[in-house]
Amino acid sequence: MKSRTGPRTIRRSVAISSALAREAASLAPPELRDNFNRLVVVALEEFAARRKARAFEDSMTRMAADPAIQTESRAILGEFSAAEMDGLKS
Repeated sequence: MKSRTGPRTIRRSVAISSALAREAASLAPPELRDNFNRLVVVALEEFAARRKARAFEDSMTRMAADPAIQTESRAILGEFSAAEMDGLKS
């Protein structure tokens, strides 16, 4: 049995309105306007990247609001403040 080394491709069928397809094509960069499959792939990649970035930002916001994290952050800042100007002339 052969082992696959490249990315696995799956096929999906979706139904969208013709108006949405036209709008997406009209807003797409020139290199994607004539390749709807590639346009959908790029759109899904961008969607996934935005969702991951939003989840990370939400995690950072929650972490910044956590009193335990704030206390630890102040302690670390205090420990490093003595060395802040090491090697720099004032």
